[in-house]
Amino acid sequence: MARVVLVTGANSGIGLALCERLLSHDAQVQLCLACRNGQRAEAARQALLVSHPQAHISLVQLDVGSMHSVFKAAQEVRQRYNRLDYLYLNAGIMPNPQVDHKAFYKGLFSGKAVHMFSTGEGLLTQKDEVTSDGLQQVFATNLFGHFILVRELEPLLCRPGNSSLIIWTSSSNARRSAFSLDDLQHKQGNESYSSSKYASDLLSLAFNRHYNSKGLYSSVICPGLVMTNLTYGILPSFFWTLIMPIMWLIRIFTNTFTLTPYNGAEALFWLFKQKPEALDPMAKYHSLTSGLGNNYTQPCKMDIDDIMAETLYEKLLDLEDAIRKKL
Repeated sequence: MARVVLVTGANSGIGLALCERLLSHDAQVQLCLACRNGQRAEAARQALLVSHPQAHISLVQLDVGSMHSVFKAAQEVRQRYNRLDYLYLNAGIMPNPQVDHKAFYKGLFSGKAVHMFSTGEGLLTQKDEVTSDGLQQVFATNLFGHFILVRELEPLLCRPGNSSLIIWTSSSNARRSAFSLDDLQHKQGNESYSSSKYASDLLSLAFNRHYNSKGLYSSVICPGLVMTNLTYGILPSFFWTLIMPIMWLIRIFTNTFTLTPYNGAEALFWLFKQKPEALDPMAKYHSLTSGLGNNYTQPCKMDIDDIMAETLYEKLLDLEDAIRKKL
């Protein structure tokens, strides 16, 4: 049977590149593009149909930062499909990124320049906002909305005799030091993006503990340093124009500078070809590109543990109950 794949944030960047690669690999795959902006989603669909005119591509409007939108979209997906083989949790935001210019220039001329660019450690801060649901925007979009989506699509993902896989687009910027179980939504900090991505690493582990027995598996990827709309929003466009030749040069010496969405989608695409039950729940699968432009995927052990993952999972369940009552 044709595999059914849903991708959040599929209208541009890594999400769109993944869809193109999936259709090139398997023309029979049934794709569902789950996007916030309907016009951009339709434009992405039409672009994919140009190169794959026989492809099965549907759209669902989904803003993972809005819990009402998540519940509505999940209901539509349940009505449309009777199974879901892959759920790519790719949508994410980094609103109002601010660069610590002192740290930037200090790091630029130090031995840590490559590490600084590839992880953003000590370099980026964000100014978060509150959604209409009363949640921190980055937490809701990057983590909690996807958590609710998985919970709502459980009937399609957990089917007797079949296995399915959810894949989180995480980041090398996911750091334990930015996350706190006492401040899940990162209301008191200024590294909400890093906090949300570390939380997604933890949640993936928790999902495996709770759902593997039902045939549902979870994995995490890091796309590397990719030039997308999110990345370009960090610094002025003219600055990227100036440093891009340097970044292409640096890629000769490091494999984490994937740079293009096609390269960044490598680990996402690689996971599509694996048996879910054979994957390591403690590993983050990294998209890597050699200096010669060859793409490959490599697992790296995550800095996470069962106790913290389980505590996060229980706290999210409590928040889910509160949100359901509120809505």
